Amino acid sequence: MKRLILLTILLSILAIVPTYGEEIQSYTETAIVLEVLDLDDQSQHVQLKITSGKYKEKIVETINHLSGNYIYDIPVKENDKVVVVIEEQNDTIEVFVSDYMRQNYAIYLGLLFVALILLIGRKRGLKAVLTLTITLFIILKVLLPLILRGYHPVPITIAASVFITVITLFVIAGINSKSIAAILGTTGGVLTAGLLAYLIGSKVRLTGMSSEEAVMLTYIPQAIAFDFRGLLFSGIILGALGAVMDIGMSIASSIEEIHRVNPRLTQKELFASGMNVGQDVMGTMTNTLILAYTGSSIPLLLLFMAYETSFVKILNLDIIATEVIRSLAGSIGLVVAIPITALVSSFFIKRNKTHGDHQ
Repeated sequence: MKRLILLTILLSILAIVPTYGEEIQSYTETAIVLEVLDLDDQSQHVQLKITSGKYKEKIVETINHLSGNYIYDIPVKENDKVVVVIEEQNDTIEVFVSDYMRQNYAIYLGLLFVALILLIGRKRGLKAVLTLTITLFIILKVLLPLILRGYHPVPITIAASVFITVITLFVIAGINSKSIAAILGTTGGVLTAGLLAYLIGSKVRLTGMSSEEAVMLTYIPQAIAFDFRGLLFSGIILGALGAVMDIGMSIASSIEEIHRVNPRLTQKELFASGMNVGQDVMGTMTNTLILAYTGSSIPLLLLFMAYETSFVKILNLDIIATEVIRSLAGSIGLVVAIPITALVSSFFIKRNKTHGDHQ
């Protein structure tokens, strides 16, 4: 994937640079391998049929170069579906194989995911699909475009997170005291995670440039001076949102059910019950965050073990410090959401009951 991104960026740059007075246009399309005409250790002579875009159904031949390194090579065989980059200059085109086509299987898996949600969740499953669609829309059509226009990522991400939380919980649980308590608890937990990440990250001088993707942002054609530390903190806020929202709704729902079974419980007793539920859920949810962040770093951790890198050096590397702070800040935000949600939920329930009694 990274090779495809780098190649696409390179070709995009080449597309706007005149060569011998003529402009080169480039397109990324899909194709199918009709035949491998010739093969040796360094290249494949391949016949392709383009299956999308301006040159759909056109049959072309190209040389698929091989370096001998399986990490970067894309050896193909007959009937393989691939992604190609087409360079167009005047009436001639050149075609390069850039990657295997993986989108269909990702789409199939997504459809299976939606089908299972609808089959098992029924009406609530439909609400879950709706909120997921809204979340993706906000991230892809609002959050990312605004950041790409140069707006500071932290306030935009906070606003987007609050909006996603409100819409998600109101759609799933309705507009009531339970969802309001979950919203307030989630917001408090996420803001705590973001604030801690910002304070600690500033103290330890995190750069936000620990990933290849962040470095590549410095070369985009929009020439935006990104606040990479802000991008890092935005990622921490957004990454913690799902787990914190989950625990917020779990506690609010539990307190409401406990009150329904035994309405004689006091606010203090309801709060204590919510805290007990939160303590049980807390262990698994913090593990979820830690394991999610650790899982993405397994190759790096194996490298450290293989070369017996000292623990002091590991902890002080920017990339490791970033992941440690990301994991711990998110987990702390999750823990903080528990008492906030329990307190607000128990208060609302008893207040509503008192108002109902007066009426």
